[in-house]
Amino acid sequence: MSEGAVLVTGIVGRLGKTVCRLLHREGPVVGVDRRDFTDRPRDVVFHQIDIRRKKMRDIFRSANIRAVVHLGIMHDPRVSPSEHHAWNVVAFGKMLEYMEQYRVPKLVVLSSANVYGPQPENPQFLSENAPLLGSARFHEIRDLIEVDMLAQSFFWRNTACETVILRPVHILGSVRNAPSNYLRLEVIPTLMGFDPMVQVIHQDDVARAIQRAITPGIRGIFNLAGPAPVALSQLIRAAGRPSVSVPYTLAKAGLQAAFRWRLSSFPSPELDHIKYVCMVDDKRAREQLGFAPKHSVRDCALALDER
Repeated sequence: MSEGAVLVTGIVGRLGKTVCRLLHREGPVVGVDRRDFTDRPRDVVFHQIDIRRKKMRDIFRSANIRAVVHLGIMHDPRVSPSEHHAWNVVAFGKMLEYMEQYRVPKLVVLSSANVYGPQPENPQFLSENAPLLGSARFHEIRDLIEVDMLAQSFFWRNTACETVILRPVHILGSVRNAPSNYLRLEVIPTLMGFDPMVQVIHQDDVARAIQRAITPGIRGIFNLAGPAPVALSQLIRAAGRPSVSVPYTLAKAGLQAAFRWRLSSFPSPELDHIKYVCMVDDKRAREQLGFAPKHSVRDCALALDER
């Protein structure tokens, strides 16, 4: 077991708790979140703070941090762009300064394959070198791309720190993200004439990849994929929900109105994810990270109803 603690931001989210359960068995864990962590393991040190506060510097100063796992990215589409930017980009940039100042040797950032963007002209599989075009049609993802780019800049600037950027495909499980929430709908809408191939990954497999990424000697950008791709219609059948096919123009107008009146949490650009292909090549993760998923598409679908 390596000396020092692993600092996990966003630890109170469902994925954060899964990561915490894995890591605290191997060594000290320090968690940071503005939400309360009432059910945390007793040996986990927890700070209920906003990561933008100056107390973050005190945590880096007082704790012997051997690695930072950054999960604390805000995805709420209803939050103002300025708040998104301050939380996701400015705060992350400040945290990178603390890491450099206190010579933290490892950084793991959870990005997303969504940074590539679903596009009609996408190749079948995108490598880690593909351009990040996710904000071209979906402006709300701009902050996630900026965080990814900041981490890349840090990778090249601070070579003493082993930086790992993970870009998982759609994460399914008890997490409250857009893909899981979509597949939990009582009746799942699809777009008439479109049935794209999609990739999903179980949240437990993502946690295992994060655990693996902390291993000394590993650095770089890695696409994470789960089981073999399936058509969206197959995924919906695996989730056990009925579906209804809707024309794109009607779906877009209806979703815009529903989002405006707070009847839906999905902004209309999300429709591109059930219209166009955005699949990744995960060969690098399998060969260099030593990661292979354990869960099937059925496992991912069954995990949607877990608490």
